[in-house]
Amino acid sequence: MKTDMIFSPFEYKGFKTTNRIAMAPMTRARSKEGEVVTDLAPLYYSQRASAGLIITEGVPVSEEARGYAMTPGIYTQEQIEAWKKVTTAVHEKGGKIFIQLWHVGRRATKSTTGGVTPLAPSATKIPDKVYASLGDGTFGMVETDMPKAMTLEDIERTKNDFLIASQNAIEAGFDGVEIHGAHGYLFDQFLRKDTNHRNDNYGGSVENRIRFTMETVELLVNAIGADKVGLRISPFLGEGDSYDVDMPETALYLMEKLQPLHLAYLHFSENVANFVKVPDTYRDKIREIYSNPIILCGNYNKEDANQMIEKGWADMVAFGRPYIVNPDLVERFKNNYPLTEVSAENSSSFYGGGAEGYTDYSVYQK
Repeated sequence: MKTDMIFSPFEYKGFKTTNRIAMAPMTRARSKEGEVVTDLAPLYYSQRASAGLIITEGVPVSEEARGYAMTPGIYTQEQIEAWKKVTTAVHEKGGKIFIQLWHVGRRATKSTTGGVTPLAPSATKIPDKVYASLGDGTFGMVETDMPKAMTLEDIERTKNDFLIASQNAIEAGFDGVEIHGAHGYLFDQFLRKDTNHRNDNYGGSVENRIRFTMETVELLVNAIGADKVGLRISPFLGEGDSYDVDMPETALYLMEKLQPLHLAYLHFSENVANFVKVPDTYRDKIREIYSNPIILCGNYNKEDANQMIEKGWADMVAFGRPYIVNPDLVERFKNNYPLTEVSAENSSSFYGGGAEGYTDYSVYQK
């Protein structure tokens, strides 16, 4: 009988997983005072430790990097100590966990960035709302502020924030870090022509537009090791109603430059929001220039995941919301148990709150 490839171990230059199923990063908007991860987080993540790899929710690398209320950070000692409880709980269950390092760029308001003007490659914005304080003690959707074009000093400081955050992550016991370079956030903004209008070494040509990403990746690789660094990108997603038609080619150029670094993985986010379907020919082109590990994430099911791996287009496949409602997703896949479906009812408790919709999902009972 044929064995599903998603259950086989994976190893590449020091990066190892027990299976090829990843838990995708998902914002859960649960933090306590000081933007510290809650006391329920160790249970939440360890419940899902049978994944080959857990990638945490997006974690801001500094106060000014934050775009959404109640997202836990990794830039204070109190935050580091709280994350230690998470990594210990996951490791005790035999799991592997990377932290996703996050800077939202222009997708922020002054109320989420500690009162400073949001940063971006260029001073441009589109209609966009984020979950933030309404100023009366409550929270809701707030229109983003006009960002400030980053100075060279801002760029250097931000790269250093990622460096420090990666070192903090290792101190906290994480197996590695994933740089969030997708979904219209800061690194994505630098890559795209429609958001990067700079005329210095960080804008204009494709070589310049990938510079901020490459310099940050190289900084982290040199500090904590390539087998501990991943990068997430989304070349076939737009931001709002805009879509940079050159982004797929920009991403290929980025991959050529990333190839010699031998990162733990390159993580593609697909098939969400304003997206274009990824052509099979593009996936073939990726593999012509990029032989290092690839994770795909895009509302795929078990059968899709196996096919992607069998075709050589992916080494692992990440699952998002199904992992919220099925903490034992690996076991359900292995035994062909039915999945708890994502619904309007259960998704209403995905963001904010306490245990409900967070740690109260049960494993399958025969």
